[in-house]
Amino acid sequence: MIIAVIGGGRCSEEIYELARQVGQEIAKAGAMLMCGGLFGVMEAACRGAKEAGGMTIGILPGKTKEEANAFVDLPIVTGFNDARNVIIARSADGVIAIDGAFGTLSEIAFALNFGKPVVGLRLSFDIPQAVQATTAADAVNLLLKRIEE
Repeated sequence: MIIAVIGGGRCSEEIYELARQVGQEIAKAGAMLMCGGLFGVMEAACRGAKEAGGMTIGILPGKTKEEANAFVDLPIVTGFNDARNVIIARSADGVIAIDGAFGTLSEIAFALNFGKPVVGLRLSFDIPQAVQATTAADAVNLLLKRIEE
């Protein structure tokens, strides 16, 4: 199973810690973590997954593997910039959206359009189709239940 974690390339320390915890919970659940491979929420989630022994995949916007954060196991170079959001949404079994701005909103929209479940943590947007969670463990558990439905 592949769970995408989406969110901003820059974030507060509080959001970084929340994303790190989400990554840990994904790894503990035995799922692979997919993200945009860069920094902020993406780096934090990958870091958490690695700390818990998980596997991470980064779908990179640019043209080199070197742009990936240090916690990405499998960098996928696309050269597609923001268009990579479609690849992330299409490839994941479900999505956890943490904080974020318009790039995150586009990934949420693609995921919902593709029929993928979305769980939000501290989202900046009110999206009725995205179930809201309050903790990292809650987010992963809610998403796993929605994937199984």
